[in-house]
Amino acid sequence: MKLNKIQTALRWMGNHKKLVLFVITMILIAILSSCLTEGGSATLAVGMIIAGVDDGKHVVDGPLTTDLTREGSPDLLLNEIDQQIVKIRPMSTPIDQISRFAGSKHAGSMVVDYYSVDTKPTSTKLTGAVTESDVHEGDDTPIIVISTQNNEIFDPTDTILVQNVSGYDSNGVSESGQDLVLYVINRTNEGVTVMAVNGPTIAGVPNCFPNIPNGVSLIRMGRAASELDVQSPQFEALPKKSRNLCQIFKMQVEQSTLQRLSNKEVGWTMSDQEEAAVYDMRMGIEKSYLFGVARQIWDPNKKEHVYFTGGIWNQAGKNYYLESSTELNEDELVELMRQAFTGNTGSKRKILIGGSGLISRISKLDYTRIIHAGQHVSKWGIDFAELRSKFGCLYVLLSEVFDEVGLEDCGMVIDPEYIQKYTHIPFSTEQLNLKKSGVRNVDALVMTEASCLVLRYPKAHMRILNR
Repeated sequence: MKLNKIQTALRWMGNHKKLVLFVITMILIAILSSCLTEGGSATLAVGMIIAGVDDGKHVVDGPLTTDLTREGSPDLLLNEIDQQIVKIRPMSTPIDQISRFAGSKHAGSMVVDYYSVDTKPTSTKLTGAVTESDVHEGDDTPIIVISTQNNEIFDPTDTILVQNVSGYDSNGVSESGQDLVLYVINRTNEGVTVMAVNGPTIAGVPNCFPNIPNGVSLIRMGRAASELDVQSPQFEALPKKSRNLCQIFKMQVEQSTLQRLSNKEVGWTMSDQEEAAVYDMRMGIEKSYLFGVARQIWDPNKKEHVYFTGGIWNQAGKNYYLESSTELNEDELVELMRQAFTGNTGSKRKILIGGSGLISRISKLDYTRIIHAGQHVSKWGIDFAELRSKFGCLYVLLSEVFDEVGLEDCGMVIDPEYIQKYTHIPFSTEQLNLKKSGVRNVDALVMTEASCLVLRYPKAHMRILNR
């Protein structure tokens, strides 16, 4: 009989393992607590996390604290600092706003070295005219050496398109209406050795050279290998090393104890001061991110070095000039978008930020089907005006920072895919106990961030200047 009861109890315990474990844990905690109390030792109310019946988690023997919350449910508490920052007047600081949404890479030093790879140039110009081939019947196909502004972009087996110089049909008698194509045989210090692919037939000799004027554009096209070719000239792309410095941005907020205790006509609290300070700090960061100069100087008073970050305005790889004396028309805007979206491998959605003068000129245009103003687009917490064209899409936004630095008629086209933020010290807040240290009877809060911004692909970004 007793054996049956024991077997029944064991069977029940086997079917309710979690409940049994929970009860045993509670008993052990009670025994431990009792032992500590009987020993006369002072104990702190420190809770602990235990497993519940249905895989839940519970706090026992103490209050729920933030440390226990992060241990038991790490995703429950949100990091309010970054969320609060990006919500404070994001339209006024678009560069800082985008960099925070895009995320940043940790920098192990205040000095950031980074590499960017440019694309190999695809075009150059002829620096010497080519005269029509002087051949006689029975001669071999002509081979000549041409000189260009950048011979290094060509390799053997490359093909070259000669713009605005007509090629000939397969018989070499009539112009075909297609541009002349050349084939690269070799490249030496003297120039580029080429043959004509679709040149004229002169004195029975095919693929001769027609007259090619000086300064004509030469476009590098694909390579053409023969049947027995196994190898091809090597292609090398070496990244270019660049450097920027992280700048330590700080802002301190203080409120005296009497100020905090005094009755006020409106509810102006420490939190309101913090928000105003964050906005002012972000505006300063925005200007440094745009127009700062990367330098390191020695402060004789502090007896230490101070780092200054370099702005992306000077990192952009292209310039576009607008005529300041004339009204902006649609043709100029089309050309601006052409320059912004061509000649690089950037994305087809870019951001145009500019001063009030430039945005005013863009806003006065009457748009057609070629370029039309789309609806407002919300990205990165910012509301942009959208301009669409066959080249790509521009998100347009006024940046009062340009007005403040005297560039109200200028702007910048930025590719958000190739902008990178490096952070040595993430944005953080720290309470300063100035009362205990005997400095001031105030509540003090200091905000700190050490960071910099870089353009990974300079030619994907463009400055807009006045001529």
